[in-house]
Amino acid sequence: MNYMQPNPYAATYDADTMMAAWASEDARVGFIRRTYLHLAGAIGLFALLEGMIFTLVPAETLENLMGSLLSFRYSWLIVMAGFVGVSWLANSWATSATSQAMQYAGLLLYVLAETVIFVPLLFIANQVAPGAIGSAGLLTLIIFGGLTAIVMVTRTDLTSWGKYLWFGGLAALGLVVAAVVFNFSLGVWFSGAMIALSGAYILYDTSNVLHNYRTNQHVAAALALFASVALMFWYILRLFIALRDR
Repeated sequence: MNYMQPNPYAATYDADTMMAAWASEDARVGFIRRTYLHLAGAIGLFALLEGMIFTLVPAETLENLMGSLLSFRYSWLIVMAGFVGVSWLANSWATSATSQAMQYAGLLLYVLAETVIFVPLLFIANQVAPGAIGSAGLLTLIIFGGLTAIVMVTRTDLTSWGKYLWFGGLAALGLVVAAVVFNFSLGVWFSGAMIALSGAYILYDTSNVLHNYRTNQHVAAALALFASVALMFWYILRLFIALRDR
């Protein structure tokens, strides 16, 4: 068998739509660079929007909004349901093969959704654990960098993890819903388990960047990575708040 023969799939794609794993080194490196630049942009925009909310909106107004949100037991389920729906729509737009503008709209929509859903947690953190936000953000970036380096150096293909992560995410969502419905608290152990799950998602998403995205899908790849980073940040911050309360 001639192992030097051209990739049989390469002929079905042009230079802009070839799978990154099959593309030339320059095209692959360019795709990876664009992906992480867009991820950095999404994180920066998220931080900017949160900063604007907590700077421009009076603390009393935020406190009243949080009080209204927490006064109704099932309000958080409604927020979660809305977030899931918006996330699905944003991902659908970001993976659009027909319009780059639609891809960017999907990424922007997802960043906006994350900004909104993070407001209650950041508000609580500001009240009970000053300094926890910065510490949680720094730890998230350190872990993300380490996990990214592992995949980039080993070039491991973790495609098979997808179905297990889907079931893990579904089980976690079920626990959150049960906690709201039956009024019990998800303790420190749950935050730890979710940090581990988000780490697995980062490994999986980074592997997909190397193996399963086309070279013109940097926006969709950035959205997937941003979602995993946001999930890890959420539960690290939640863990810090819980430990500070103790």
